[in-house]
Amino acid sequence: MNLSASEYKHILRIAGKDIEGSKKVIVAVSEIKGIGYNFAQVLTQTLNINPDKRVGFLTDSELGELEQAIAHPDKAGVPAWYLNRRKNMDTGSNHHMITSDLDFASSNDIEREKMVMSWRGYRHMFGLRVRGQRTRTTGRKGGAVGVKKVKAMPGAAPAAAGAAAPAAPAAAGSAKPAAGAAASAAGAAKPAAGAAPAAGGGAKQAAPAKEQAKK
Repeated sequence: MNLSASEYKHILRIAGKDIEGSKKVIVAVSEIKGIGYNFAQVLTQTLNINPDKRVGFLTDSELGELEQAIAHPDKAGVPAWYLNRRKNMDTGSNHHMITSDLDFASSNDIEREKMVMSWRGYRHMFGLRVRGQRTRTTGRKGGAVGVKKVKAMPGAAPAAAGAAAPAAPAAAGSAKPAAGAAASAAGAAKPAAGAAPAAGGGAKQAAPAKEQAKK
């Protein structure tokens, strides 16, 4: 289809977001923060816009209707249970927030929960799971979990080797007195060996004395 440049829009702005004209309407609308694929489909059905149509081919009137439906979906016929801000605490009405309004409302809700010190606010304060999820295996942020291994310092091994080297001569020096003690023990044993001949000599002297007695 050959269209002039005035009929096709390469870049257009919807709800404060720049969108390429080559994308489909349902995809382009779902790129806006706060609007999902299903909500975009509901908007296109209520406005009788072809969801597969390229957004660059939309007329100015169709773009105006689309922006009005995004800003006030309840007036466009969207069910109240499709909105993301039902029964507001301040006004009690139903709204659908998008872009920065959604972030601002979410941050205000969290700060209110922290201020009243509810259990949800307590969990938000410490960065824990709020909606009852498991925390045993997921959400482990911060310090390491498990056994911490002690790594040896680079200079520890040479120091240990140097300490072992002086220990060896000391052990050798302590062994030398043991050898000397053995020598002294051997010297002490020599007189005992000499005592045996002395005892033998005494026996020889006793033998002549017996012979004289017989005579």
